[in-house]
Amino acid sequence: MQNEIVNPAIDVEEAVRSRYSEGAKACESALCCAVQYDRTLLEAIPPEVIERDYGCGDPTKYVRAGETVLDLGSGSGKACFIASQVVGPTGTVIGIDMNDDMLGLARSAAPVVAEKIGFANVEFKKAKIQDMRLDRDRVDRHLAENPVSSHDDYVAFEAFLQKERQSFPAVPNDSVDVVVSNCVLNLVRPEDKRLLFEELFRVLKRGGRAVISDIVSDEDIPHHLQENAELWSGCISGAYREDAFLEAFREVGFYGIAQRERTAEPWQTVEGIEFRSVTVIAYKGKEGPCLDQKHAVIYRGPFSQVEDDDGHILRRGVRSAVCEKTFRLYSSEPYREHFDLVEPRVVVPLDDAPEMRCGPDAELRHPKESKGQDYRATTEATGACGVGNEPSKPGCC
Repeated sequence: MQNEIVNPAIDVEEAVRSRYSEGAKACESALCCAVQYDRTLLEAIPPEVIERDYGCGDPTKYVRAGETVLDLGSGSGKACFIASQVVGPTGTVIGIDMNDDMLGLARSAAPVVAEKIGFANVEFKKAKIQDMRLDRDRVDRHLAENPVSSHDDYVAFEAFLQKERQSFPAVPNDSVDVVVSNCVLNLVRPEDKRLLFEELFRVLKRGGRAVISDIVSDEDIPHHLQENAELWSGCISGAYREDAFLEAFREVGFYGIAQRERTAEPWQTVEGIEFRSVTVIAYKGKEGPCLDQKHAVIYRGPFSQVEDDDGHILRRGVRSAVCEKTFRLYSSEPYREHFDLVEPRVVVPLDDAPEMRCGPDAELRHPKESKGQDYRATTEATGACGVGNEPSKPGCC
């Protein structure tokens, strides 16, 4: 894995904290790429929030009405305030950040935005995006009342932290429809990146999705560039190599992983290594056993065959046997447009359905398996075989 070793003399978190604290006080153009947002959604947001927002994409384009949205590294709050208008009064938006200056800016703007749009549905919390179980606002309040000045105090503090993570998580398990983030994951220390992706997965509901815009590199980043604090806080040294970025989602259990946007021209080039913005969408929900209810899917093309993340080999035009779970996944985004779905005529109850092997050795599904071995029906032509048939003229093709 790239970026495994960093000069211990560099405090990555302090470098990021310091630079973004300055960025909260005055605009720093070097921290962002040019991104086009829906201007009508910007009208309700104070200018200082817009000026001090730093990002490389717009994941809010993929948010829907009524959803619960979590923004990782919410900064000045711009993405949260955009998302709040999209999800509407029935939705909820949570911003997570560790920078007190950015949190102060976002929290001061929240009532202004709420008054302009007519409802308040945004909350900002202090937490690390790689540890969203721990609410750092609660930790700060506890330390103010219970300072640590001895070993016994420290032991008690450790017990407090454990209880907080279990009983009062900043973001509970399976509580979010969409996680968005804009140019933040690259700022996390290499040793914490696996934890970060596990946290992404933990907080999402089954069927939820992550929409992440970030800076990636086209080559591995050499160690001497990783030893530069300025490059760390500038979204360079901690960037994933672009293929490794996609793989990081798969490793923690995401499926349907797709790179939806990728800038053709690099945002920045350092020693011949190109750094550019990508937006990736990944889904949660393939956990669980593979049970055979006699479902099948037919891959529509255009490729002669494709292989999914679980090793299913799907040939164009062929009925492929799939388990109930895979059938359910293919019935929704991002797969639905690529398949014709063949449901069994008589569904085997899940409690009675046997386990089946999913993967490259999956069998084809004979039509009689879905229709039933004893199915012998004979019917008349429906008269609705063509597009645009008139119901008043039965039999017209």
